[in-house]
Amino acid sequence: MSDALIVGDSMRIPEIRHEVPVSVPDPFLYVERGERRFVVATSFEVERIAVADGALEAHAFEEFGRDELQAQGLNYDEILREVTVRVCRELGVESAVVPPTFPLEIADRLRESGVEVRSDRAFFASRRRVKNEAELAGIRRAQRACEAAMDEARALLRRADRANGVLRVDGEPLTCERLKAAIERVFSEHGVSSDDPIVSHGPQTAVGHDTGSGPIAPDEPIVLDLFPRDRETGCYSDMTRTFVVGTPPDELVEYARLCKEALDRSIAEIRAGALGRQVFKLACDVFERNGYPTLLSKEPGVVLAEGFYHSLGHGVGLEVHEDPALGKAGEELVAGDVVTVEPGLYRRGFGGCRLEDLVLVTADGAENLTKYPYDLTP
Repeated sequence: MSDALIVGDSMRIPEIRHEVPVSVPDPFLYVERGERRFVVATSFEVERIAVADGALEAHAFEEFGRDELQAQGLNYDEILREVTVRVCRELGVESAVVPPTFPLEIADRLRESGVEVRSDRAFFASRRRVKNEAELAGIRRAQRACEAAMDEARALLRRADRANGVLRVDGEPLTCERLKAAIERVFSEHGVSSDDPIVSHGPQTAVGHDTGSGPIAPDEPIVLDLFPRDRETGCYSDMTRTFVVGTPPDELVEYARLCKEALDRSIAEIRAGALGRQVFKLACDVFERNGYPTLLSKEPGVVLAEGFYHSLGHGVGLEVHEDPALGKAGEELVAGDVVTVEPGLYRRGFGGCRLEDLVLVTADGAENLTKYPYDLTP
């Protein structure tokens, strides 16, 4: 087994957050050598790290010459670089794997000192796929917060009246921005956060990651794709629903019917040992049988902009998009994976429908972590 090195902060770097389950805003060092798990951080983080995981050996930079290095005029990043070299020398690390985000200047310095360093994306991705108890609890909390925020958005949609071609609530236009503000308020109350939830309407909904803007009209699709992050663990959830205030167009009703069929068929096939690409194919089969293009049916090199033009899903955990994939190259699922299942149908200039549930892969099936209705009517 190779020794492992990770350098970064645990707010943005999932590889280190998985090993050190506490939010640390400044970059620090994690070293794994045999059975030892060694952390070197600023002095005011050491106690927090030790309390978070008693199996970690937590040390301050001062133990490895921070004061001396600072006296030489080195800044924080330069001190971290030199401390990394000193720690590896003390622990006897001669060769180590690092994640793709490992700082190049530290890798270069380690190589100069005689330590072999090589990036191994698969090594670190595989460690995070099977969620531990704390991570899974964080995902569940984030999902409950997601559902509470969706409830708040639906309540506003139900209260909306038609006026001059737009929806109004309490006399004011109902905009994507107003819905987002309500969603983010609920997120805060539930101990989660989100950078920019997707609340799109009309033709915007045909553009997968258009975050949405402007006043919402009656009888048009409204897509809410929410992916909050649990503050305690740093883990995400992810859920999408599509609504219409008024009368849904027949085309959208058909989209919703097929998306729900694809969702049900896909989740029924998810279990440890299933191939992500085969689950994806099941969803594509539903749409192709009904005349819609998919990534599997399109010609090579063609950019698909309508129909089912994206993959079926992705892993969720310390990143909102992580391994494994449910797509053309989807790998084998393992018990403990958490994945989204999000079929969608779209037509440019009109809009689209997407339904997304979050599921935990088990040895003999899948536990749907999403407890939310699928109706187009709010």
